Amino acid sequence: MWYWLFKYVFLGPVLWGLGRPTVEGTENIPAEGGAILASNHQAVLDSFFLPLRVPRRITFLAKSEYFTGTGLKGAFQRWFFSVVGQVPIDRTGADAAQDALNAGLRVLSQGKLLGIYPEGTRSPDGRLYKGKTGLARMALESGVKVIPVAMIGTEKVNPIGSRVWRPAKVTIRVGEPIDFSRFEGMGGNRFVERAVTDEVMYKLMKLSGQEYVDIYAASLKKKALAADGSAPVAGVAPASDASTVTRLPDTRAS
Repeated sequence: MWYWLFKYVFLGPVLWGLGRPTVEGTENIPAEGGAILASNHQAVLDSFFLPLRVPRRITFLAKSEYFTGTGLKGAFQRWFFSVVGQVPIDRTGADAAQDALNAGLRVLSQGKLLGIYPEGTRSPDGRLYKGKTGLARMALESGVKVIPVAMIGTEKVNPIGSRVWRPAKVTIRVGEPIDFSRFEGMGGNRFVERAVTDEVMYKLMKLSGQEYVDIYAASLKKKALAADGSAPVAGVAPASDASTVTRLPDTRAS
């Protein structure tokens, strides 16, 4: 009940006024059954604007920090993310990857839509970064189709570090479902999982128009932290200027 109240009564009207969100390709989302919505990730509000324009309910795997805060803010976050049906995952433990996989498979086995950000974190500079293979493992083990989704303009409504939302046009592009049944029974093969993930990222690049960078966004963020001199990050090489990162050939979307 709370999911729909936030969507149509409490939060939805505010988002409509701020972003005037339009959506293309909703016919690519199945009316029923499990599927993975794999989206680029430019702002926290991606997880709000996407459900606003998708008729079916979406369940996201949310970082456990949203459920462990203290004080009034922490209590509100726990309540909010719980009542809208988000699933907490611990991204720091030794079993983090397996726990996330199990949580995602449970959602898909219930015939629900699962929202995933393959980059694993928000883009630090608006470019599209290398996808993590957990997406592929879920797709291969569940047998569901992967639907690429490009969120465009959310970073203008909710810039990184901003505390106040700003009016800006938001566009959502939903691509055609990708069927990976040709790889049936090949889950666990790291080469296949990388191929599946890269295919999804290529579709996202074409849909979003973002420039693709073949490194993990989290790695770039760690290098930036190490470079600012405030605290060295163990196991991370000295940072280089982000503009010098090597790109894959022919990866600037037209």
